[in-house]
Amino acid sequence: MLGECERIPMSKIFSYFPGCTLKNKARELDACARAAAERLGLTLEEIPEWQCCGGVYPLTKDEIAVRLASIRALAQSAKDGRDLVTVCSACHNVIKQVNHDMQTDAHIIEAANNYLREEGLEYHGQTRVIHYLELLRDEVGFDRIKELVTKPLTGRKIGAYYGCLLLRPSHVMAMDSAENPTIIEKLIAAMGAEAVVYAQRNECCGGYLTLEDKRVPAKRARAILENARSCGADTVVTACPLCWYNLKTQAEASGVQVKYFTELLAESLGVKEGE
Repeated sequence: MLGECERIPMSKIFSYFPGCTLKNKARELDACARAAAERLGLTLEEIPEWQCCGGVYPLTKDEIAVRLASIRALAQSAKDGRDLVTVCSACHNVIKQVNHDMQTDAHIIEAANNYLREEGLEYHGQTRVIHYLELLRDEVGFDRIKELVTKPLTGRKIGAYYGCLLLRPSHVMAMDSAENPTIIEKLIAAMGAEAVVYAQRNECCGGYLTLEDKRVPAKRARAILENARSCGADTVVTACPLCWYNLKTQAEASGVQVKYFTELLAESLGVKEGE
């Protein structure tokens, strides 16, 4: 970890896996992440010809083919000698859990490499998978971000919404405490806003149930936003496009703005719209 006031060298390059949603419905999450990274001296190099991670981690060991997109991205990062950065909560969850498989499960390791060897690759879990938030905390440092903020979000009261995928399963994700995380709150404080802690910040938004019965996610999203508002938040930030969607559908009625955390980061660093 760099010292809190030491800037990351411009020469340090990270492999970057944006994922499918960040290329269409969640363009703001991606574009603001890239723009903010440039301001912070980070170089994110998108993996060439990446494929969809699947969006959901496969629970059975025999599902090898659906893991291959993640494994190919991991293998490419290993080949380039770089850490792999993700920003979408779902992509991060899938890729990091698949990476754990490739470190610990002999059956999956062998079966996956049977495919990879035909492509001239082999992989055994050596890539470090880090979320963009970890990049901010561990490579740049929140104190350094505070120094680089040119438009502090003074007067804003912002609640972090972690949801399910960013922190769980805790023994694999290992980014922060799954029960009492602080990583987004510390970023909010570095951007000059007041971090609002509320009870439902770690609770499920209803997730993919929105595809079958919108009533459940609508009820969950209302409860989350109303809880945040009751604790004083005017804005809730997330890293998950699906969480953003479910919360956004209830935002107007709840009187709480819903944003990607990268949008506010870019804003606080003085990134202009369209930059």
